[in-house]
Amino acid sequence: QLQLVESGGGLVQPGGSLRLSCAASRFTLDYYAIGWFRQAPGKEREGVSCIKSKDGSISYADSVKGRFTISRDNAENTVWLQMNSLKPEDTAVYYCAAASSCDKDFHSWGQGTQVTVSS
Repeated sequence: QLQLVESGGGLVQPGGSLRLSCAASRFTLDYYAIGWFRQAPGKEREGVSCIKSKDGSISYADSVKGRFTISRDNAENTVWLQMNSLKPEDTAVYYCAAASSCDKDFHSWGQGTQVTVSS
């Protein structure tokens, strides 16, 4: 079974940057779309970004467009989420998950990594 592990979270000041990693084990990421999601306290989980496997096409939530960048390196079996110009409202636990395509059901959820944006 595919296993995903997120890392790279932490505490950062508003306007700062973080780079999250989603590393896969047991299976290659080559054939999966990978999505990043986040859940803030008291709020529902929301999709942040997704990158397809075949054509590498990318989508972003409106709230992060122009600030976040998703990328993948199949050789390293890793997907990254570069987060710039962070805002306090970006504070959440960030998760990655896999799917056959970005519009399909996601599975193999990681344990999450906490991102806190605060001065």
